[in-house]
Amino acid sequence: MRPFAAAVLTGILLCTTAQFLRAGTEVPHVWDSKQSVSRPDVSGLTRLRFLTTTDFFPFNFLDSEDRLVGFHVDLARAICDALELAERCQIQALPFEELESALEAGEGEAILAGLAVTREARDRYRFSRSYLQFPARFVTRRDSIFQGPAYEAVADRRVGVMAGTAHEEMLRDLFPGARAVTYTREAWLFEDLQAGEIDAAFGDGMRLSFWLADTEAAGGCCAFADGPYLAPEYLGRGMAIAVRRDAPALADALDYALQQIEESGTFEELYLRYFPIGFY
Repeated sequence: MRPFAAAVLTGILLCTTAQFLRAGTEVPHVWDSKQSVSRPDVSGLTRLRFLTTTDFFPFNFLDSEDRLVGFHVDLARAICDALELAERCQIQALPFEELESALEAGEGEAILAGLAVTREARDRYRFSRSYLQFPARFVTRRDSIFQGPAYEAVADRRVGVMAGTAHEEMLRDLFPGARAVTYTREAWLFEDLQAGEIDAAFGDGMRLSFWLADTEAAGGCCAFADGPYLAPEYLGRGMAIAVRRDAPALADALDYALQQIEESGTFEELYLRYFPIGFY
């Protein structure tokens, strides 16, 4: 398990360039309630095996008893339940670099492991609808949370951001009034925020939520302020499930299942289970 993930587990678990979207809900919802996806016929599907990994906390990782657990594991089970395929549902963990070749070889039907939805990947695979996006967020100390919209509140303020990242580019483009302070180590950014050397931090909402939830590291010093901000042209289109190009019916079936999971409230339960401080 990656060092950052291990620390979090110990601490908390038991648009266009000129435009960007702001989400206003605590739990992300990707489906329009007016949209409907037809129930697929999956009677001919003899197996639905999801391929994932063991080292992507909190999405898929090994617990203290070496059992594969995580958001993706529970999401896979929920998908199979929605499609009434529980008896034909399987999950197999492999090294990340072996996932694509395993899918091509027919060792599984879908990759559920955070595979980036790039233009090149779309040429090789079909993807389900995105089920989770990662917004950018501002974090401030609790005694100086922004008053009013961030684009006004950060004017002439020192805002920490990781150097060379999409978040730095986004901060400079969309919040030009902010005084960007770049860091090469995340720990240094957090230390300066706690010490008041910077007025805010800007970065990936999910990673920031883990830090906020870690009472030993953050000490309850800080909180999200304003946002969240979704900007696909900077941050990508989030997570989706990959299937082979010759499996359009399966991609449609996954979309149907994901919609049912959201409408039933199951997705909200999973999100709150694995992200105790939501990043939306």
